[in-house]
Amino acid sequence: MEPTTSYPKEKINILLLENISEKAVKHFQQLGYSSVRKVGGALSEEELIREIKDVHLLGIRSKTQITEKVLAAATKLQAIGCFCIGVNQVDLKSATKEGVAVFNAPYSNTRSVAELVIGLSIMLIRRIPDKNKAAHDGIWMKDAKGSFELRGKTLGIIGYGNIGSQVSVLAEALGMRVLFYDTLTKLPLGNAMSGKNLKDVLGQSDIVTLHVPENQATKNLINKSNLKYFKKGSILINYARGEVVDLGDLRKFLEDGHLSGAAIDVFPWEPEKNGDRFETPLQNLSNVILTPHIGGSTEEAQQNIGDDVSVKLSQYLEAGNSFGSHTVPPLSLPPQEGAHRILHVHRNVPGVLSAINTELSKHKINILGQYLKTNEEIGYVVLDVDKKLSTQAQKLLREIPETIKVRLLY
Repeated sequence: MEPTTSYPKEKINILLLENISEKAVKHFQQLGYSSVRKVGGALSEEELIREIKDVHLLGIRSKTQITEKVLAAATKLQAIGCFCIGVNQVDLKSATKEGVAVFNAPYSNTRSVAELVIGLSIMLIRRIPDKNKAAHDGIWMKDAKGSFELRGKTLGIIGYGNIGSQVSVLAEALGMRVLFYDTLTKLPLGNAMSGKNLKDVLGQSDIVTLHVPENQATKNLINKSNLKYFKKGSILINYARGEVVDLGDLRKFLEDGHLSGAAIDVFPWEPEKNGDRFETPLQNLSNVILTPHIGGSTEEAQQNIGDDVSVKLSQYLEAGNSFGSHTVPPLSLPPQEGAHRILHVHRNVPGVLSAINTELSKHKINILGQYLKTNEEIGYVVLDVDKKLSTQAQKLLREIPETIKVRLLY
């Protein structure tokens, strides 16, 4: 059986923002979707509200903010693909209420970030930024003072998730001792050891690298209160989220020599597009490496992300597979021969599944396959019904109380 979408594919509108990898465009085109529009930059809330009215699939990266107002205007939207690690740019609560699936690529750029963190550690512990600047200024600074090897030093990893654990493996291969702190109990890789608490890890580490999400618990996690626990002459690397470090406090600790260097890739405020003016309190410090949110920006990572998220979006659109979604409960059913598939998203209250079955039974519509999964907000039902009666079944399901979305797949 060759399932096809209930809409002709040329009528399904796909909008990809922020210069998403051409891999994603080619994936949809190879599947037969001709209405794929790619935009180079992010759109404002007002622009998105205008553009999203007839969009079925939306692809974004980290700059585009999907707010409650945007989702309310997206009357045809089925899914959002975040072509990046995080999903904090999407109002997940509103997306859940609207029955919009939200996918991301949590592992695709892990290696890119991990490699760069190790590279930055080497550059900073050898004081390369200072020597580089001096050479550009015509000054010869050939000395070993303040320059060290990574071997034998302690790396403190705050957040031992996908990226943090990869950094751990690479650091050990270079002969480093690895300590980590995570709010959840994590299995150490290699010889890495869990610190007693955050203060313990900060106090023992020659280099501290942050790999935590952005939320209320991590906002300004590294501020003057915690910076004083850093080992004198240590280094801070933040390639996680912009709100995690108080940059004004960090500058003071760098200027007074308590920290010997820092590398920062993410900022509380970042420009909308390339070429825009950028300011940060850390500018004009020779022992600081500043990069424009490019921790995961390699050709390999962008291709992997393009593949990963576009596959998740197309599988949800064509088969109802919701594994990996942050909003719609995870479900995947194999196709049924001789059946049409209907997806039903509803508010999670008791009795909806019973109402579905009663209504279909009353009209003698046989269910060939069915599965329900719920989260706190919504329920998601995948039904396979007789082909001859699928259109009638779809109409009946729209009338079920608490219905949010009904979609006939094939």
